[in-house]
Amino acid sequence: MAASGSILGNAVLRREDPAILDGSARYYDDLQVDGLTHIVFVRSTIAHATVASIDTADAETMPGVIAVYTAATLPMDAIQGFIMLPPAFNRPPLATDRVRFVGDIVAAVVAETRAHAVDAAEQVIVDYDPLPVVIDPERALDDDAPVLFEEHGSNLAIAFDAGDDPTIMDDADIVVSERFVNQRVAAVPMEPNGIVVELDGEGLLVRVPTQHPHGLVGSIAAAVGLEAEQVRVIAPAVGGGFGAKMDMYVEYAVAAKAAQTLGRPVKWTETRSENMVSMTHGRAQIQHVEMGLKRDGTITALRSMVFQDSGAYPSIGAFLVFFTRQLAQGVYSIPKVQVNAKSAATNTTTTAAYRGAGRPEATAMLERIIDIAADELDLDPVEIRRRNLIPPEAFPLTTVTGANYDVGEYAKALDEVCRVAGYDELRADQAQRRSRGDVKQLGIGVSTYVEVTAGGLFQEYGEIAINDDGSVTATVGTSAHGQGHETSFAMIVQELLGIPMDQVTIVQSDTGLVPRGGGTMGSRSLQIGGSALYKASEEVLAKAKSLAAHLLEANVDDIVLMDGGGLGVTGVPASALSWAQLAQTAKDPAKLPEGMAAELSHALDFNQGEATYPFGAHIAVVEVDTETGQVDHVRHVAVDDCGKILNPMLVHGQQHGGIAQGSAQAMWEGVAYDEDGNPLTGNLMDYAIPSAAELPNFEASNTETPTPLNPLGAKGIGESGTIGSTPAVHNAIIDAVSHLGVRHIDMPVSAQRVWNAINDARVAGVS
Repeated sequence: MAASGSILGNAVLRREDPAILDGSARYYDDLQVDGLTHIVFVRSTIAHATVASIDTADAETMPGVIAVYTAATLPMDAIQGFIMLPPAFNRPPLATDRVRFVGDIVAAVVAETRAHAVDAAEQVIVDYDPLPVVIDPERALDDDAPVLFEEHGSNLAIAFDAGDDPTIMDDADIVVSERFVNQRVAAVPMEPNGIVVELDGEGLLVRVPTQHPHGLVGSIAAAVGLEAEQVRVIAPAVGGGFGAKMDMYVEYAVAAKAAQTLGRPVKWTETRSENMVSMTHGRAQIQHVEMGLKRDGTITALRSMVFQDSGAYPSIGAFLVFFTRQLAQGVYSIPKVQVNAKSAATNTTTTAAYRGAGRPEATAMLERIIDIAADELDLDPVEIRRRNLIPPEAFPLTTVTGANYDVGEYAKALDEVCRVAGYDELRADQAQRRSRGDVKQLGIGVSTYVEVTAGGLFQEYGEIAINDDGSVTATVGTSAHGQGHETSFAMIVQELLGIPMDQVTIVQSDTGLVPRGGGTMGSRSLQIGGSALYKASEEVLAKAKSLAAHLLEANVDDIVLMDGGGLGVTGVPASALSWAQLAQTAKDPAKLPEGMAAELSHALDFNQGEATYPFGAHIAVVEVDTETGQVDHVRHVAVDDCGKILNPMLVHGQQHGGIAQGSAQAMWEGVAYDEDGNPLTGNLMDYAIPSAAELPNFEASNTETPTPLNPLGAKGIGESGTIGSTPAVHNAIIDAVSHLGVRHIDMPVSAQRVWNAINDARVAGVS
């Protein structure tokens, strides 16, 4: 009988997890390589200085030392940060005449063991002549600011100019404004950075915990003077990325060059304190925002000037304000939007993508200013949002800022989150606490958001091949690092071909086995990579049906997938041919129908053509101790819409992780520097990462609004939780103390900041 039922839409356990839990998953640091050497980097302890001299004599005589390199002894071209930025910002792998942040590399030591390399690195003596330091992106653009790259002439990396409309607020009855700091954060993946480079004939075999193996091939090849086809990059098991493992790090280039020069494999393993200054940071925006509204709460205009901190060697982080500008309209009907942005170089760690990459910054800006407007107009935060939501009949829609929204049911998500949270009851509880003057006040934070997934990354490679034993090899250009791709991709193959998931092998993350690929970033993998495998499976199924029809002397339209596996004639279960029989027959030209190619396989590149725009609504509930400023995050309700859901277990896992990271930014996380550019949060004693004990049980649910842009109807979910949660928690904390006169507190909203804000409001009230 024909196959029935669908695996898609069901909660299926992750098949990746057993290997992770029992320790059999192999990370780059687990690799055993004959003749392995270890590289350790000597990093600048000064934020900005000229390098007067580097003395490596003592280090070179230390036990186990093989080589000590500086820019003079291992010359290499500077590494390009981002193609749209001036080449003056390209970073030398080893500093030449100047260092520009604490952590810049001045020398590298290669030794037989890591301990030997660490000891020798401590003997490298560097003489610095300090230069003036700038750590603030606004200050960096002042005429008298210290310039990091004199050949460029300023610290401006890139600017997005939307013009200056002096009439933009003319239709407003009121205008509210505020300056927001979306603080710098560190990615802090469980597994820090590193690389193992081996010789591979005349080329190199590189194993590295990256999100984008194919993206590294050309960069590493160029750094060491090889052709791209001479470099093979493999991403083994990867212990988290969050955007920070997309990049080409200069450490990779130096390790590769050292391996090539020495003729021996080289390994770099990053320490946590090294990771906190050398791995790219995220966020780091200062936002000056104005919103115009009518007295009834209708939004008339939004204007913003955004300053992005790009760090010492501007890279993709400098460009991410593009997404902040693009998503500035959010889920609202705003007739006029003007967002200008400038990215500046500073004497700090370079910034790049971090879970959400420009979109959380837009949502945080918009959701905070709309809460301020609600307070000014004495409107409920939910009501002011409802009055301005883009209606579903408006889609597809090109926004004022040029985003091409596919579909949206924004009111549906907001109504659902209010229902699940019991919003009216929460407000009643809050009113009672306020009337009693309770020490612990309740805060209710609302956020609604839209985000862009697969932005600019519309195409992906996929291949399906039926093996002789009837199993499937599915090859895809994405590269998982914890998301559950093996599970979701195998589900798609089972759905289309009827072959059980445990007989589907997913091949990914290896440029020697996968001809091309866009990697995993921007929440693109299921909608683009999954759709590639979906379409390739359709093609293989069509071939198999033609072959089965030929062998069974039946009409191809009567050939169906059978419950017992394989294909047969509808209504005639005894006719079934197994996939193994079909695959083996397909290799025999004498048994093939005329014009049919040998082998049951198909490869293609799926191109979605546009981005998708997931959306949702979050409500956070906090309790604030007004005597101490202590904040407890007691509830978090999320309704995220990522289109059609293939596996709710995977979706909820992504929601939970995103909410945790977004809440952490609102309450705890923040990279800090002193005025001399010294990092004050260089380890996990000083940089606050919450544990599960600090977070509530998340109440994550979904609405489903399928996109028409891909056959799965799926949008991304990997970053949505982060985008919706941060402003919800932020708004909740301020909501808890707004009746005391507190208007705004910058993130992270620590107990000290809350306590100070309450006391400042009391003093202002008295005066």
